[in-house]
Amino acid sequence: MPALSWQVVTGTVAALCTTLAFLPQLVKMRKQGSAELSFVMLAMYLTGQALWLAYGLMLGAGPIIAANIASLVLVSAVAVRKRAADREAAAVPRRLRIAIDMDEVMADALAEHVRRYNAAFDARLTIDDLRGRHLEDRIPPSHHEAVAAMLDASFFADLPVFADCQDVVRELAGRHDVLVVTAAMDVPVSFDAKFRWLQRHFPFITPNQIVFCGDKGLIDADYLIDDRARHFERFKGRPLLFSAPHNFAERRYPRVDSWSDVRELFARLDGLDAQPADAPAAGLRDEAAPAA
Repeated sequence: MPALSWQVVTGTVAALCTTLAFLPQLVKMRKQGSAELSFVMLAMYLTGQALWLAYGLMLGAGPIIAANIASLVLVSAVAVRKRAADREAAAVPRRLRIAIDMDEVMADALAEHVRRYNAAFDARLTIDDLRGRHLEDRIPPSHHEAVAAMLDASFFADLPVFADCQDVVRELAGRHDVLVVTAAMDVPVSFDAKFRWLQRHFPFITPNQIVFCGDKGLIDADYLIDDRARHFERFKGRPLLFSAPHNFAERRYPRVDSWSDVRELFARLDGLDAQPADAPAAGLRDEAAPAA
């Protein structure tokens, strides 16, 4: 084949490749969206195609002109589609991912633990006695082993639900992605009982939304509602400390005192058009400063 013919074939194949390169992208965008596409990349590509078109016009080269006109049409269609998709996405409030601890946040485990301790040792310990302390700090060391043994499978079977918890979690699940994240590794025998407890009291939470773990820093969520500050140390989202007697003195994290507070906080947050990632959420009581 003459050299000129090879040049024509090479140029034609190159023109077809560059011209049709964005056609699969248009098809993919219709199925999967355009979130991964960069406007800067599209702008640079369109600029390059426009310059190639100008170059072809200067030379009077028909193939270059035709290929770049077709490319400009296709890439412009991709850019327009992405712009429309981004506007549609911006019009719909983003669903947050909210991780919620179970014990002492959804389930009143402390009340049951104190009840069992008083029954076993004929004691009169109250919840108020634990203000700023854990149960283990308020009992004789000789009772520690027996108190730990109380956390058997039956312990978690019938824990009372905190007031308003079911209604608020149901409301949040309707607007956002809710996960129940419990450190069951602390009490391995609790897995089955905790799962059945959640099914009974929160049937709208599916098994796929329940996470049994040890390190909550592994959880990818926007918010973590938990009563134990240690779970916030490696968590990459925003912590919400749920008030409990033992965390009374904790001042490092924003705090909510009840599920009514949680409802109000997220209702206000959902009403905002935009909020900087480092701004305190509306309704939070910031424990970084001493409480009044």
